[in-house]
Amino acid sequence: MKLTTLSAISAIFLLGFSTLASANNAKQVYDWTATLAGDWKLGPADMQIGKATTKGPAAKLMNTDGTAMSFKVIGRGTTIQETLLPGTKKEMVTMYHCYDKQCSWVKATHYCAKKNQPEMKAAPKESSASKMVFNCDMNTELCNSDDDHVHKITHELMDNNTLKTTYESYKDGFSVKKSSYIFVRK
Repeated sequence: MKLTTLSAISAIFLLGFSTLASANNAKQVYDWTATLAGDWKLGPADMQIGKATTKGPAAKLMNTDGTAMSFKVIGRGTTIQETLLPGTKKEMVTMYHCYDKQCSWVKATHYCAKKNQPEMKAAPKESSASKMVFNCDMNTELCNSDDDHVHKITHELMDNNTLKTTYESYKDGFSVKKSSYIFVRK
């Protein structure tokens, strides 16, 4: 799809549903995530929240037109590939897809620079028309472990061209860090 089509779809979703209160809306969660397709650069320094963009690979992308996040719909529309900090030593990928043909829920697997792969489930009750939340799947070993891992991913559209993404890490069963980035659609 072209960027303008994706923007139109995004606007429809922002206007079209105000809450995602049940698993029956999993396909809407997947479709909403697909509207993020394309390349995103880091927003200006004054838009950033916290320290995630002030050091390391993200800092090198600040105030440039370099891609800091990209979303790509692959597998004939069945999977969305998110790539964070592409081409850097901290490049990470998250793959989103419907769990089954009926799309009873949306699964996300985060391939992390922490050298682990937490599996997550969309959380429709925590989501809204402008925000999608993915929580660690507590049926998996890593999500129940004391290991440092990303436990929650939140994508929030601040407007059609501005995205706030937060990765929340847990260790020893507690939240230890939230890394937030503000992206602008390229």
